Amino acid sequence: MINKIREFLELHAFGVCSAIGDKLGIASSRIRMWFIYISFLTLGSPVIVYMVLAFWMNMKNYILNAKRNPLRY
Repeated sequence: MINKIREFLELHAFGVCSAIGDKLGIASSRIRMWFIYISFLTLGSPVIVYMVLAFWMNMKNYILNAKRNPLRY
């Protein structure tokens, strides 16, 4: 049951923690855990950083897909 919930969240979430984990070679679950701890200690300010990173990742994917689009003018 817990694995199904985690898979659902990983597929439908932004993937920021997974991307950071892949780059650093650390398990994404550990990064998520530290993110939660830091969010509680700093009263939620890392949520803003998370949203900025999610926006940046989506924009990066959008730009890369636009460069590969042969129908773009």
